[in-house]
Amino acid sequence: MADAGTDYRKYLDPQTLAKISALDLRARMVVEGFVAGMHRSPYKGFNIEFAEHREYVQSDDIKHLDWKVLGRTDKYYIKQYEEETNLHCVLVVDCSESMAYGSDPDGLTKHEYATATAASLAYLALQQHDSVGLALFNENVTHYLRPTNHSTQWKTLVHELEGATGPKKTSLRQVLDELVERIGRRALIVLLSDLFDDSDEVLNGLKHLRYRRHDLIVLQVMDPAELSFPFAKPTLFEGLEATGKLLTEPRALRARYLDEVKQFTERLRRGCRDLRIDFTQFDTRTSLSVALSAYLATRGASIK
Repeated sequence: MADAGTDYRKYLDPQTLAKISALDLRARMVVEGFVAGMHRSPYKGFNIEFAEHREYVQSDDIKHLDWKVLGRTDKYYIKQYEEETNLHCVLVVDCSESMAYGSDPDGLTKHEYATATAASLAYLALQQHDSVGLALFNENVTHYLRPTNHSTQWKTLVHELEGATGPKKTSLRQVLDELVERIGRRALIVLLSDLFDDSDEVLNGLKHLRYRRHDLIVLQVMDPAELSFPFAKPTLFEGLEATGKLLTEPRALRARYLDEVKQFTERLRRGCRDLRIDFTQFDTRTSLSVALSAYLATRGASIK
């Protein structure tokens, strides 16, 4: 399978390059060759039982417009069914300042890795005719796309994902509580973040979503330097998310730092396990195609 870090642009003609973004291309290459999807849906439906009308919004498929209502009221309404797709999936991507970090100038930042993962999962789900939405956040939800399997959703998702990280910090509890109100029906929610926030607050936000019966996947995206702390010489660390600068002797801090990271990760892992939430840590030095393939295989085996 192709490696996510490969520059495939050199194999394409200029006309094709003008139409396909780097993120779009990376995601397509990552999922190339996958023969199994992201899930076995517990929410299968046959799209035949009419439930209610709702007002038309941009990106809705016009084939579901109720033309009789349009003729009577001159307003656009969509026919909703009990099960419009196999699954509603919402990808929740952290765009806070800490996600901009990348220790390898030739590698991917955490944000680039997370967005490529999200785009790949969206591509897989849409290929299965599932409905996919997107939420981008820092302290608040900054962008939200309602789940749909409309033919234009892929391009819309990729366009939104290509935005840069901002200067704001993470506030996961606030964001997850907001998503509870935005995501009405039961859905598969995939959170992609470094989770740099108070662990108890993160778990309380996840618990709120689980209480609403959503299925959750938490993918913690970390840079290898954050996991191994390879620094040896006196180093000036520039904190992200308004934490300032600190000149330190790394060798004196390494053992304590690694212990704190281990404890933080284990608290999250254990809390997710107790809530019956999938938790996986992604290291940005690992080829995205390898990491994603391994995760999907593990998830697929666990729900057979």
